[in-house]
Amino acid sequence: MRPTEFEETRAFARLPNLDVEVRHRHQPNEEQIFIAFRAAPSFAAFNRLLATANPLSFWMAMVQTAWLPWLNGITAASASRRIHTDE
Repeated sequence: MRPTEFEETRAFARLPNLDVEVRHRHQPNEEQIFIAFRAAPSFAAFNRLLATANPLSFWMAMVQTAWLPWLNGITAASASRRIHTDE
């Protein structure tokens, strides 16, 4: 092998909305590893989405949705109890 020649190994992966490429180059005195990510939509678009999203309000809505049936049941039971005790 001449000193300017190199061996190269490539690996590609396709994930939903993400392409990954890994290259490994080997020469007698050095090695290089190159990793590239390509996202669709772009990372900038994803960053804008995260910047506009409010995780606290999302969490509050999820908790409220989970607890709402229980809270309505307690309120109904409490109102029913007040009606029976007033008689």
